[in-house]
Amino acid sequence: MSFGQNNNQADLQQRLSVMEDKMAIKQVVDEFSNLADTKEIEEQVMLFTKDGVVESYANGQRSSSLQGREQLKQAFSGFLANFHTVYHQNGQQTIDLQGDKAEATSYCRVILVGEQEGKPTKTTLYTIYNDQFVREDNQWLIKHRKSNFVWREVEEVKP
Repeated sequence: MSFGQNNNQADLQQRLSVMEDKMAIKQVVDEFSNLADTKEIEEQVMLFTKDGVVESYANGQRSSSLQGREQLKQAFSGFLANFHTVYHQNGQQTIDLQGDKAEATSYCRVILVGEQEGKPTKTTLYTIYNDQFVREDNQWLIKHRKSNFVWREVEEVKP
C-alpha cells in the first residue's frame, strides 16, 4: 500500500467516524421524542448527563430551568400527565462536532392531546431544540438543552 492509499484510508475512516457520531446524536434526539410519546420518563432522562440542564423559552422569555435527572423526571412526568396522547415529529437537524462535544439544532413539532376545561383539545408546539452534547463512556448525552417554543396552537377537537 502506498502513502496515498494510507491517506485515503485515514480520510475515509475519519469521515466514517464523523457520520457515526452524527447518526448517534440524531438517535439521541429521536429517542428522546419516542420516549416522551410513550411516557417512559425514567429512560428519557437517562439521555441527559447527571447534571443535565433543560431551559424552556416561550415568546423569547425563559419559562423554566431544570437541572439534574431527578428534576427533569419530575417536570417531564408532571407535564406529560396532562395529556393522553403525545406525538413528536422531528424535522431538520444540524450538528457541529467538536471532538467529544457537539452542538445541534433540531426542529420538532409536538402534538399534545388532552382536556382543558373539560373539553378535548389538541395543542401543537413548534419547537427548536438547541442542544449541547458530550460523549461520556462512548455514549452521546445531552448536557444542555434550550427548548424554544416558537409557536403554540390550541384547538378544541371532536373525538
